[in-house]
Amino acid sequence: MPKTDYLDDPSAPRPNSLVVGVTAFVQDDAGRVLLIERADNGQWALPGGGQEVGESTPAAAVRETLEETGIGIEITGLVGIYSYPGHVIAYDDGEVRQEFSICFRARQVGGSATTSDESTQVHWLEPAAIEGLAMHPRMRVRIEDGLRGDPQPYLG
Repeated sequence: MPKTDYLDDPSAPRPNSLVVGVTAFVQDDAGRVLLIERADNGQWALPGGGQEVGESTPAAAVRETLEETGIGIEITGLVGIYSYPGHVIAYDDGEVRQEFSICFRARQVGGSATTSDESTQVHWLEPAAIEGLAMHPRMRVRIEDGLRGDPQPYLG
């Protein structure tokens, strides 16, 4: 479904929806971060997506990561909760969402990097290599928070 992201844009449409989104911040033993290049917009991101009715939020992160990357994960903690009202996503069908995403910290427990209908590339990347990638600014915040490794999750 085509969408338009607005960030701190006074001309953004007013949100009419709030959907639980999840992402997984996964690092390997060498400190590399699991990222995908999204098929829908060509930008790099942590694996993730929407929680489905009947599943827990952590289970959604595990499912989405496996679907998008081929990597099985285990949730180990919480990076943060991201609900910034200045980030609005408008869909062509008239839905306009306010950002709401829970980013989990996780570790790999199986699988191997494989693309999907939602990812054109799947890579484990050194943190220094992430800086120059095309990425939504709000996704970059999640990655920076994950790399910092604060014991207290981001709440905002």
